Amino acid sequence: MQHEFKKLRHELKYYIHISEYYALRSRLAAFMSLDRNAASSEGYHIRSLYFSDQQETALLEKNFGLIQRKKYRIRIYNHSDKMIKLERKSRFGELVSKESASLSMQEYRSILAGDSDATANRKEPVMQQWNTARQVHRLKPDIIVDYTREAYTAEPGEVRVTFDKSLSAVVDTYDIFDREAATATVLAPPRLIMEVKYNDFLPGYIAEALRMRTHQREAISKYVLCREAVKPALR
Repeated sequence: MQHEFKKLRHELKYYIHISEYYALRSRLAAFMSLDRNAASSEGYHIRSLYFSDQQETALLEKNFGLIQRKKYRIRIYNHSDKMIKLERKSRFGELVSKESASLSMQEYRSILAGDSDATANRKEPVMQQWNTARQVHRLKPDIIVDYTREAYTAEPGEVRVTFDKSLSAVVDTYDIFDREAATATVLAPPRLIMEVKYNDFLPGYIAEALRMRTHQREAISKYVLCREAVKPALR
């Protein structure tokens, strides 16, 4: 499915209990593959720096339940600088598109320092959109979101099932490479987040294995959970 030439995927989110997680991962492992990026059987670490404007639009749009929303973030994996991604995630109801481009460490450091020309010469569409949004909306670092993700994949429908664990927010820096950063726990066992992502269809055998009919879908945003846990929300 596409919207304005962007590939859209379904993205469904659920809170689950850790006992459900153990049962589900056991069933999924029988016919889905553990994501190749996994550092161990527990998955891989994700750290994302989110941006917002002075009006905190990204937070307010989610809390007001707007159907169409978008967020910019810089993301790294397993604390490594080998892959630094700037991403724009757009949501249209339960459909999501994600566009990304790689950043150099110098570009990342310049963005963090507030250099408005840090990526001015980049030609990729997502980078041009970022440059425009940064200038027009005066985007600034907002919150770092930190968690471990265990992901399983299947080719039919490009299905991806993820379990996001140990969600926390960084409270004393905007530098995603600061390993000494202080964090505040936002969501810990026995609760965790399951996400189910797919293209046009979800194969019945996967839906059955997940027992999706027994789970209540939730409008979960890890960004909002961390943002509201660490900083006072606008009222």
